[in-house]
Amino acid sequence: MTASDPDHLLPCAERSCDVAAIFLVDARGWLLLQERDEHAPVAPNQWGLVGGHVEPGEEWNDALRRELDEETGLPVPEDLTLWYAGNHTPNRKVSPDLRDNWRIWTGRTDVTDDDIVLGEGRQIVFVDPARLDELDLAESTAYFLPRFLESENYRRLTS
Repeated sequence: MTASDPDHLLPCAERSCDVAAIFLVDARGWLLLQERDEHAPVAPNQWGLVGGHVEPGEEWNDALRRELDEETGLPVPEDLTLWYAGNHTPNRKVSPDLRDNWRIWTGRTDVTDDDIVLGEGRQIVFVDPARLDELDLAESTAYFLPRFLESENYRRLTS
């Protein structure tokens, strides 16, 4: 996809998308998640990962940096691990030929909820994994989050 490609202006349900996201884990093992508001074009009023679409011509790392800054005001931690790179396509696509290509990084952080400057959504906070069943998770978050919590990567970040 290039900047001159008009497809990047279509809603994500009508095109294939590249998505850069991050799971930040604090010292308690809690995860940074975003409660999206009613204006969100994808998964309104649900809890999602911090991150978003890669813009045409943008590198994955630059997209992650931009999204984290836009949504939280936080810099990208230096010691990140690419945890997931591949396709996961939610049911909302208008055609089975469309795919969402994801890259999800993980990292440990010492920031707290007080360090976050809310740039998008209703709130972005660290959430206790024991409370996840109380949250209305976006489809992709409901897919990725349990897998991350069961991963060696999460165990390493919480030890």
